Amino acid sequence: MPGGTGTVHLMTISVATEQDTFALRRCGRAVAGVFGIENQDQVRLATALSELGRDLLTATALTVEFAVTGGVAAALQVTMCWQGGPGPTPEALGAVARLVQLRRAEGCLVVEQPLLGSGESLAGLMDEARAVLGAHGGSSAAEDARAQTRDLIAALGESRAQREELQRLNEELGETNRGVVALYSELSQELEETNRGVVALYGELEEKSRQLRVASEAKTRFWANVSHELRTPVNSVVGLAGLLLASGAGRLDEDQREQIGLISASGSTLLTLVDELLDVAKAESGRLEPVWARVDLRALLAELRGTLGVRAGEGVTLAIADPTTVPAFVSDEVMLTRILRNLLSNALKFTERGSVTLDVALREAPEGEELVLTVADTGVGIPQEQQERVFEEFYQVRGAHQRGRSGTGLGLPYARRLTELLGGTLTLTSGPGEGTRVVVRLPVPGPPVEDPPARVAVLVSVDDDEAYRASVRPLLGELAERIVEVSEGGRAVETVRRERPDAVLLDLHMPDLDGYQVLAQLAADAELCAVPVVVITSASTAGLEHDRLVHARAVLEKATLRSHQLAAAFAAPARGNHPGDHPGGPVADGRSVR
Repeated sequence: MPGGTGTVHLMTISVATEQDTFALRRCGRAVAGVFGIENQDQVRLATALSELGRDLLTATALTVEFAVTGGVAAALQVTMCWQGGPGPTPEALGAVARLVQLRRAEGCLVVEQPLLGSGESLAGLMDEARAVLGAHGGSSAAEDARAQTRDLIAALGESRAQREELQRLNEELGETNRGVVALYSELSQELEETNRGVVALYGELEEKSRQLRVASEAKTRFWANVSHELRTPVNSVVGLAGLLLASGAGRLDEDQREQIGLISASGSTLLTLVDELLDVAKAESGRLEPVWARVDLRALLAELRGTLGVRAGEGVTLAIADPTTVPAFVSDEVMLTRILRNLLSNALKFTERGSVTLDVALREAPEGEELVLTVADTGVGIPQEQQERVFEEFYQVRGAHQRGRSGTGLGLPYARRLTELLGGTLTLTSGPGEGTRVVVRLPVPGPPVEDPPARVAVLVSVDDDEAYRASVRPLLGELAERIVEVSEGGRAVETVRRERPDAVLLDLHMPDLDGYQVLAQLAADAELCAVPVVVITSASTAGLEHDRLVHARAVLEKATLRSHQLAAAFAAPARGNHPGDHPGGPVADGRSVR
């Protein structure tokens, strides 16, 4: 049978007497032992063969064949065939079926006992099995009884050992169960404590979040409250210094001009810093929005060229493009100016030798044209690992190059935030010693707006701050043939009725009669309600009472006031005389008065 799948015959014996059944029992037990079958399975096989043999003694002829079936699942096969007689009883078949694998064929019963190993490993046991079967050819009742007694004693011993093992396992299982229960109890307590800790932590986080919201609101209120008091004098300093430099050329010596220039530059720097801090706060709270208006890029860049040219140190060239091919377009001029001023100032600050350039180009984009502004320098550069951190507010790259270069760390994050508000992107590439290149891409929405009317005949300016009136006078001179200034809100309506101006510029915060009240009186007067009124303020527009400003054509910030903004606001269509007639209109930061 080696390597095959057939059946190997071992021996066939005849069973005719009670003594033969004893021999059959011993043969089954012996041959099973040869093939390494466990003791209990040997007893089961021997008992099954003995029981079937006794039940079939009434047959005319009973033969029993021992064989081994080959293949992957080898088995000891015992086939019992008979002739005549009633055959096995159901009781015997039921008892045997509980002990061994039994299948029935015509005139035969086949008992199978699985063997360990394959045909090749069992081949050497065949001769031994035949010898064992031949040696147990005869047996007496006494010998069989003694063998059964020995089997019973062995079975009882095994049963006792199994019972003791089972008892030991039960005890171990009990110990294990007690340990599991104790561990479960401990884990449950720890989980409850953890849950209580999580609930407490959640409550603490809620309280911290509430405190942060309160602090943020307090910060916003603080900026709203101090902005007027802080920005108004700074505006006056900058404006008056500019007037002195423009009109005092013959009366100022060189030292005086230099000193006034320093005052103007310092005031402008302070005003820019205050504006940036206010805008950062407004952007964080979601209240900073663009003021969409016509932008003349050539004029904007010419202004930057003049204001930043003096900052270029010795050995540094500032080159700002003259975009002759870029037409006027719609954007927020103040935001765009601050973006470019921050980028150029930053580049000049960290460039000791070489150049700082600003290039401008119009390019086709998937959604239309885009304006590409590229600021490049030959400065110290930024390491790769810090190029994202420079866009964190108040972060500054550490190093020797920082010495003597003051700053807040707001320039780049502020420029990126403003760029995103304008619908564009700002990207940076740099390397130590290789300079820095910043690219701003802005969409150019639709056709440019039409130019507003150039000048009006009469303009009434109502503001209690004499210094500011003086500083803004040249700007208003670009818009009006004649300017009538009023220093008290209580005289504003009377002056408007007398002068019948083409437009009114109204300060919102005045001591005697504020801009809200003046605006309400003008709106209620049937003869004066059609006069265009533009409200100006040094305070943040976030804290304004917008429902009381519906009659104003626009609300503009003093710090960013431009002539074209005023002209466009004066030319804007009226929105009604009562706050309820219209839902809103433009304000300083581009939102509607609501």
